Amino acid sequence: MKAYDYLVVGAGLFGAVFAHEAALRGKKIKVIEKRDHIAGNIYTHEVDGIQVHQYGAHIFHTSDKQIWDYVNQFATFNRYTNSPVANYKGKMYNLPFNMNTFNELWGTKTPQEAMNKIAEQKSAAKITDQPKNLEEQAISLVGTDIYQKLVKGYTEKQWGQKATDLPAFIIRRLPVRYTYDNNYFNDTYQGIPIGGYTQIVEKMLDHPQIDVKTGVDFFEDYPRVIFTGMIDQYFNYQLGELEYRSLRFESEELSVDNYQGNAVVNYTDAETPFTRIIEHKHFEFGKGDKNKTVITREYPVDWKRGDEPYYPVNNKRNNGLYKQYTELAKQEGNVVFGGRLGQYRYYDMHQVIHAALLAVEYELG
Repeated sequence: MKAYDYLVVGAGLFGAVFAHEAALRGKKIKVIEKRDHIAGNIYTHEVDGIQVHQYGAHIFHTSDKQIWDYVNQFATFNRYTNSPVANYKGKMYNLPFNMNTFNELWGTKTPQEAMNKIAEQKSAAKITDQPKNLEEQAISLVGTDIYQKLVKGYTEKQWGQKATDLPAFIIRRLPVRYTYDNNYFNDTYQGIPIGGYTQIVEKMLDHPQIDVKTGVDFFEDYPRVIFTGMIDQYFNYQLGELEYRSLRFESEELSVDNYQGNAVVNYTDAETPFTRIIEHKHFEFGKGDKNKTVITREYPVDWKRGDEPYYPVNNKRNNGLYKQYTELAKQEGNVVFGGRLGQYRYYDMHQVIHAALLAVEYELG
């Protein structure tokens, strides 16, 4: 293995960017991936001419032109705009929370009327300017009606905890708009790669200096390791387990052209066991077999060893434990920890690319 300068553990976005950039700088890279495919959680594959997002909906968005230009080297993006809708016990509401939502819920017609309604509900709930938990933070942003119908059930399903036990910061970036705008993101650039995400990682790893092997777990000694798996697993959980949330996906191929009329429909009531249904063909504006569609129901589940970890649970206890693991990591002179699992934080795709590029600069200049 001395023929390689780096071992990259995980062929997801962080690992692929690092391997690609290191190879361009003349380094020899070995990439191993425990799954039977590359591209990590952004993996897509074709069914009936439809690009299916195997591990949940991924919409690329960023306001960083450098990152947008970077990813556009590897794919052409369409103009998809993320405009999910919420289903609460059969009643449909626009997301993100905006003037359409407020009008549907309260009949308000002006921004001031909506702001007054939210302020009235916040006051009635006795919410201070320093919310102590997610529930208080949500009510301070959108009031009790929206919280009860469109936030509480969804969030508690997603995290497997009561909203009052979750930290406020989880929902601070919740978009709330006093305009009739259903675009979920505020970013300058947004879209879905035409032909799916897998091609991006394929092109990144298509270099004579890079060798890729799937179906391989990490337990060997290499010169320099880029580790994108769970940091606590790397250290054999010696300080204790970090908490994660996992997901279960149920996909179904249907003999209809259009099942739900939107790529993403969130189910916000507590009684529905899944959080959302994804209809993949709408990510590419109906492309694919006109007599077929593929839908995926997404179920949040408790994580246990052996399951796929999707989300870190960044509460006080876990963040403190992660800091202890970072102290151990400093003693590992030949390992760089990266990605959502290696750095135990929630990353969007553009943030993963940015972090990987920073790691390359730190390593190789």
